[in-house]
Amino acid sequence: MYQHGHSFQGRKLTDQERVRVLEFQESIHYSPRYSDDTHEYRHVMLPKAMLKVIPSDYFNSDTGTLRILTEDEWRGLGITQSLGWEHYECHAPEPHILLFKRQLNYKPEMRTTSILTGAS
Repeated sequence: MYQHGHSFQGRKLTDQERVRVLEFQESIHYSPRYSDDTHEYRHVMLPKAMLKVIPSDYFNSDTGTLRILTEDEWRGLGITQSLGWEHYECHAPEPHILLFKRQLNYKPEMRTTSILTGAS
């Protein structure tokens, strides 16, 4: 996947579900990034028709919006972003809009062989 030794978190789509959602991948829209003092943000707009093919257990039954998805789950839906983004909210009036954030100036952890082996 995208991290060595990574184990999937959340619920994987079945092959059939994945084929259905990935039909919409080219139509996913990514907003420009915006920020505050601590985080950068962006919203991702899924095609409205895509919501009909996303499995029901990806939704919050109380609100009717997508629940907070793990990184593996949103990547499985075809959302592609660099590392560090966290899905933190869905925009209830427009359930096809997912809100993401990550630490400002995020840098992925780089682990070298010397660090892993304790060599200097």
